[in-house]
Amino acid sequence: MQYLLLCRFNEEQWEAIPASERDAIMEEYHAVLADLDRDGRHLATAKLQPVAAGRTVRHDGHAPVTDGPFMETKEHLGGYHLIECASLDDATAIAARFPTLPLGGVMEVRPLATG
Repeated sequence: MQYLLLCRFNEEQWEAIPASERDAIMEEYHAVLADLDRDGRHLATAKLQPVAAGRTVRHDGHAPVTDGPFMETKEHLGGYHLIECASLDDATAIAARFPTLPLGGVMEVRPLATG
């Protein structure tokens, strides 16, 4: 079954981390992805640009397009990973391996709909 891991982190908090520490965190992050690649469980990954670069489209009786930020939340969607694994528990265990979590990151695990 396929699962989407949605990676969220507060952009201001991330930028406040010294560059050398961010680089080390990202090395650990890429090591997790490399391990998933070796196992054939990693299908796709994409990093998103900052929220200020995007737009929100809605129809609520007001202007249908709003330049970023999108919602009232501390964490911003920064990217995703599409993985293949046996169960939601397995996907959750994989999500828990990412090194941004102890620093305030959030990883949402969502199964893809079938059919």
